[in-house]
Amino acid sequence: MKAFRDLPGRVPAIAWVLLLALVVIGAGIGLRDPWPADEPRFALIARDMVLSGQWLFPHVGNVLYPDKPPLYFWIMAACYMVTGSLRVAFLLPSLLAALGTLWLVHDLGRRLWNERTGIFAALVLLATLQFVLQAKSAQIDATLAFFTTLGLYGLCRHLLLGPAWGWYVVGFAAAGAGVITKGVGFLPLLVFIPWAYALLARWPLPRIGGGWRWALGPLAMLTVIAAWLAPMLIAVHFANDLAFDAYRDNILFKQTAERYADAWHHVEPFWYYLVEVIPVFWLPVTLVLPWLVPAWSRALRAHDPRPLLLLGWVVLVVLFFSMSAGKRGLYILPAVPALALATAPCVDSLLRRRGVNLAGFGALAVIALLLLLTLLNFLVLRPEKGALLVERHEASPWLFVGLLIGAALAWMPLGPKRGMTALCGFFLTVWLIYGLYAYPAFNDARSPASMMRKAGAYIGPEAELALVNWREQLILHADRPVVHFGYRMRDDDAEVDAALRWLVRGERRYLLLPDEALNDCFLADTLHRLDFVHRRNWWLADVNTVTPACRERAQTAPEPDFVIAGKKR
Repeated sequence: MKAFRDLPGRVPAIAWVLLLALVVIGAGIGLRDPWPADEPRFALIARDMVLSGQWLFPHVGNVLYPDKPPLYFWIMAACYMVTGSLRVAFLLPSLLAALGTLWLVHDLGRRLWNERTGIFAALVLLATLQFVLQAKSAQIDATLAFFTTLGLYGLCRHLLLGPAWGWYVVGFAAAGAGVITKGVGFLPLLVFIPWAYALLARWPLPRIGGGWRWALGPLAMLTVIAAWLAPMLIAVHFANDLAFDAYRDNILFKQTAERYADAWHHVEPFWYYLVEVIPVFWLPVTLVLPWLVPAWSRALRAHDPRPLLLLGWVVLVVLFFSMSAGKRGLYILPAVPALALATAPCVDSLLRRRGVNLAGFGALAVIALLLLLTLLNFLVLRPEKGALLVERHEASPWLFVGLLIGAALAWMPLGPKRGMTALCGFFLTVWLIYGLYAYPAFNDARSPASMMRKAGAYIGPEAELALVNWREQLILHADRPVVHFGYRMRDDDAEVDAALRWLVRGERRYLLLPDEALNDCFLADTLHRLDFVHRRNWWLADVNTVTPACRERAQTAPEPDFVIAGKKR
């Protein structure tokens, strides 16, 4: 903490924390391409918004994409316009959102307690594994976490420090922005539940009153949502197109209430977050819960409304997502900033406790030992298993593991007396290694950019290329517009049949398809194996690789429907 104290006439402590965050989270930006599963899709949407000028309706491969509202894509597209480099731009929204979230957490902690607590809140958040993991990913959740934290910030300024009607309106407006980022952006409003309990139980709270002004919040939220929703609905109405009608119904109903109430993928049990996510991804906070819980309990028994609202909100967010069958670990990220805020007042005393530091040092030692045993197991005891692992993931992870071991050993000299500091320092070092080494080292294995360059060189600049059983990253890295036969097709046979009908109707046409798309219509010994990417072989086929019988059948069949997508030469 001493390193972050304000010096007279110099940079404030929070600026140093934000600089540290910029280095840790920003390390590696520009050194890798978007990685599956979600990043290539989102990057493709943002790039095509800029290239096509169609910002109201997100598209994937020139097909309407109804899964998410557009605000996150607008932000990424704006970053692309500013930087001119998609490799840089696709990670910027999460970086900017993380820096904004850290500042909000610091400022709210400073106002609720004091400057020192605000700094600790930002440092706890920066040390939390899930926060940095998502900040270094091009997924929507880091941006959502910023808007939910801004919403919570505004409402807490009003409910705990108010009355502050301007911040009350900002809190609701941020929730509206969260909704058009991802449907669950209303989460900040859950804070009214613990606040109502404190109010009814006569806990010490500001006298707010306000009367009609309470309606300004919901009005602000609806206004922000309507800024997107109204133009979208008007455009759908005048489009008079079934595809646009399906987009409207999907994004307003299927991807919201139906997805929550009757999830069709990522199905997990009720206790999934408590057992499989929180214990690891909320480290180091979860490691000190045996000391935190009594401290929180004492504060709640003293009727302190600050931890009640923050911890109550964290519990409600986790409970909300636990009640849906569809679960992913990143869904509960919005709760992490509030958890860091609730933890911050206890950090000073925690860092002086021998048990806390022993727990941190022990965790660091266990991590180092597990990494070392992993290395020995796969390189010495069972090298054949190690070889299979390398083949499966298309890259060797052993130097990366060795660097992690080195990082753990580098922090261990701090010893058991400063074990928690050592553990947090190790976590931050891991992210530096991840960004500066793992990004470029694993990029060719995680991205098909190299394969698509090979495809372009093999078929020549004038040839046409069609994709079968495709992924978004193939379009993203293609050097020309590509043909495909539908997005998320469920009938593989129908897709291959359409591709064959397209292939035989022109010259210098090629199909790019994976192992599972090959059938008896292809002459196996004439196909060109392009590369092994994403755990499958990819092949190039032209009309001469199709059997005569299938070629004749395809030529006499009706011309297929297809879509042309991707950037122009």
